[in-house]
Amino acid sequence: MTWLITGGAGYIGAHVVRAMTAAGERAVVYDDLSTGIAARVPAGVPLVTGSTLDGERVARVLAEHAVTGVVHLAAKKQVGESVERPLHYYRENVEGLRVLLEAVTEAGVGSFVFSSSAAVYGMPDVDLVTEDTPCLPMSPYGETKLAGEWLVRATGRATGLSTACLRYFNVAGAASPDLADTGVFNLIPMIFERLTENARPRIFGDDYPTPDGTCVRDYIHVADLAEAHVAAAHALRTSPGRDLTLNIGRGEGVSVREMIDRVNTVTGHTRPPAIAPRRPGDPARVIASADRIATELGWKAGHDVQDMITSAWEGWLRLRPQARRAHGLPRTPTG
Repeated sequence: MTWLITGGAGYIGAHVVRAMTAAGERAVVYDDLSTGIAARVPAGVPLVTGSTLDGERVARVLAEHAVTGVVHLAAKKQVGESVERPLHYYRENVEGLRVLLEAVTEAGVGSFVFSSSAAVYGMPDVDLVTEDTPCLPMSPYGETKLAGEWLVRATGRATGLSTACLRYFNVAGAASPDLADTGVFNLIPMIFERLTENARPRIFGDDYPTPDGTCVRDYIHVADLAEAHVAAAHALRTSPGRDLTLNIGRGEGVSVREMIDRVNTVTGHTRPPAIAPRRPGDPARVIASADRIATELGWKAGHDVQDMITSAWEGWLRLRPQARRAHGLPRTPTG
């Protein structure tokens, strides 16, 4: 099969491209390069620059490369920005998906894997979040992901398109330093940034009803996430007509304080965290149930939190050489 991977030059997308090609699948990357990096696309994999809002261009790419399946990762994904620019997020994430699905169904493409998010759940008050936990998103970003799932499933029911909606939990790490996340929007790179600035890592609220008072999250290594996409793609190819909605997590929680301690160990620091007020909308605990994906796809995460931190730190140092010199940071990871 030939898979069109939208957003394939991004942090997660580049990992998916490499996992798919390693599994023997042909890949074509479609990316507007607004945040993606062309150098991440492996040699031999075609890269087409374009927006999913450009239906004619999408249709040409599908035809020219004889695409038989799509992995759709291209999206705007910053929660705070989505609150400030909801119309932009709905246009890019929902209308872009609608245009893409229209081209996909007209071209007779048979399989569609959709990048969703645990943000669809909002603030679930449960020990483990299953795929049947009610979806109550708390941001326009989460709303666009839930609306995207509705659109994908409805299209599948109407046309016979095989679909999988994959709900990511907290993605971290890198398969290699050159594929590391360049953004500073998630906890681990935010800690790295504070340490690089010779500042104390921040904890937003230490009075939550959790063992150490800080928020607990489920972290998933990006390489495991990429393998989950391969498993989903294979399932759709071998069992036409499937309609899957699956969490992608490890089913284990790590608190913010624990994560800071672990990062300090890997980076050789002993800097204690600074406590800041809670941020609005932060749930105390969000941990995935990973049972359904194990049953449906036979997939299970293989990397632990130590792998995530160490690989992310190697990437941080590669992308920011000044961090090796700043404030006594070690030249290479110590853990």
